[in-house]
Amino acid sequence: MDVTSPANDPWLIVGLGNPGPEYAANRHNVGFMVADLLAERIGGRFKRAGKAQAQVVEGRIGPPGPLNRRVILAKPMSYMNLSGGPVNALKDFYKVPVANVVAVHDELDIDYGVLRLKLGGGDNGHNGLKSMTKAFGAEYHRVRFGIGRPPGRMQVADFVLKDFSSAERKELDYFVDRAADAVECLVIEGLERAQSTYNS
Repeated sequence: MDVTSPANDPWLIVGLGNPGPEYAANRHNVGFMVADLLAERIGGRFKRAGKAQAQVVEGRIGPPGPLNRRVILAKPMSYMNLSGGPVNALKDFYKVPVANVVAVHDELDIDYGVLRLKLGGGDNGHNGLKSMTKAFGAEYHRVRFGIGRPPGRMQVADFVLKDFSSAERKELDYFVDRAADAVECLVIEGLERAQSTYNS
């Protein structure tokens, strides 16, 4: 059974990444890429969020009527390993239940482009998730975007902070688009429907 809150509660969709142009195309920043596309879809532009160390866009997702959802899209500007503070501040400011927080992030243990959606669980060594869990617990949703493991003996830290390869970039737009679709499905129709549609 899905853990959900009343339909009129807002959703906080957090794309995880690092701020600054030098990180923009990194594998670690795929969460920012998905958040940017979602902002484009709802016709919004990211702006600094008051005192919170984040950029946000407010809008709505879904068809008119009972399935229409209020959403806050966020990109923490604190660097990945300190994401929890800004996200927690936004969660409290917008009165978002923990179960309505969605983290979109890169995932090493899944093949490139494959999606996995889940509620709660461990951080699997991901510093952004680790910081969020420390700030307000683990019972938030995750949209895990597979980036695969580093080749050969490359260190994980080097791999995630490198840009997607030229071969990967050929499919990146498609995969980012699909991840944005998965977020919308999760928010509008619930976790079970989103998992059955997008967990490949």
